[in-house]
Amino acid sequence: MKKLAMYVFIDALGWEIYKHFGFLEELAPESRKLKTTFGFSSAADPSILTGRYPDEHTHWSSFIYDPQNSPFRGMHYLAKLPPMIFDRWRVRHNLSKLIKHLHSFTGYFELYSVPFKHLPYFDYLEKRDYFVPGGILATDTIFDWCVQHDIPYYCSNWRHSEDQILLENKKVISEGKAQFIYVYLPKLDGVMHNFGPFSDQSEAKLKDMEQKILGLFNYARRIYDDVSLYVISDHGMAPVTGSYDLMKDIETLGLEYGKDYIAFYDSTMARFWWHNDAAKTAILDHLSTLDCGYVVPNEELKLLRVQFPHNKFGDTYFLMNEGLLINPSYMGLEVIPGMHGYHPDASHSYSVMLSNRQIPQDILSITDIRKTMEKELVR
Repeated sequence: MKKLAMYVFIDALGWEIYKHFGFLEELAPESRKLKTTFGFSSAADPSILTGRYPDEHTHWSSFIYDPQNSPFRGMHYLAKLPPMIFDRWRVRHNLSKLIKHLHSFTGYFELYSVPFKHLPYFDYLEKRDYFVPGGILATDTIFDWCVQHDIPYYCSNWRHSEDQILLENKKVISEGKAQFIYVYLPKLDGVMHNFGPFSDQSEAKLKDMEQKILGLFNYARRIYDDVSLYVISDHGMAPVTGSYDLMKDIETLGLEYGKDYIAFYDSTMARFWWHNDAAKTAILDHLSTLDCGYVVPNEELKLLRVQFPHNKFGDTYFLMNEGLLINPSYMGLEVIPGMHGYHPDASHSYSVMLSNRQIPQDILSITDIRKTMEKELVR
C-alpha cells in the first residue's frame, strides 16, 4: 500500500485564529492547541524540525552580539547616507540580497531596519539553510532523520512563491515516490502583519489556502492509497493595540551605545549587553518603572528553554506585553496591525495542529510535532 504523510506548514496560523475563522474542519477534524517556543520564527521553525527547544538546537534570535565575526564591518559608513532613501524597505531589501550573495548566505536574511551605525556590533545566525540535511543546527532535523532512515521525502523551497510551491509539491506527488512531503506556505503571516489577524484580508487568505490545500490533498489521494494530512504552524499572531518608544527612553539616560551598553530592539523584545555596572543599573532601574513589559528573570529563561552558556543573544531581555510593539524598532519603523514574538503563554501565541488522523494526547508543543512525523514514517 502506497502511503504519504503530508505536512502543511502555515506560518502564523494560531489557535485563536483557527477558533475564530475555522479551517479545514471537514478534511482535518482533529485539532490541537500547541504551545510555541519563546522568541520568533528563528527559534520556532528549528524547534519544529528538530523536536527540541532552542537551548538544544542552539537557534534563537537571528542577530547576535559578536563584533569580532560580524559580516557587517564597514556598514557604519552607510549611516552617513540620506535616511529617506536608505531606510526604505525596497532599498534595504536589495542591499540584503547583495550582502547575502557576497557572504554566500543560504538561509533567510534581511537587514530590516537595523541602524547601519550599529550593524558592525552584530553577527547573523542563520547563515545556512536548515531546511536541508546537514544544516547548522546543533541537533538533527526530520530531514536528516529521513536521510538516515532512507525515507524518500520532499521539502518545499521556501524561497519560491506559494503557487510555485504548490505546483512543485503536486509534481512530486505525481511521481508517487515520496513518503513524506513538507508543504511550506508562509504568506498568511505577512497578510496578518499588514492587516491584522482577524481582518477580512486574513479571512480571504485562509479561504484561498483552504481550497488549495484541499485540491492538493485530493490530488494526492489519486496517486496514493493512504494520505495522512497534518496542518501545523510555528506560532500565532496577536492584534496590535499600541506601541512604546523604548529606544528614545534609553537614549535619554545619557549613556553611550557601544561604550556603556549594546542593545538590539526587536519588535516585541529588547535585548541588552552590559559593558559596565553603571549602565546596567541605570537601564534596569528605568525598565523597572515601565508597565508596557518586564525584564524576564533568569529562572524564567531557564524554564522557557532559552538560557545559553554564552551571552551572544543578550545579557538581559525586556519583553513587551501582548499586543504592544517597540516602535520604532530594528525590525520596522511603523506600527503594524499584527505581531508575534510575545510570551509563549500569551493567548495569541499558541499555534495549531490539524489532522485527518487522531492526534495523540501527548502532542502539546511545537516540539512534539516531529514525534508525529516519525510515527507516520515508521509504520
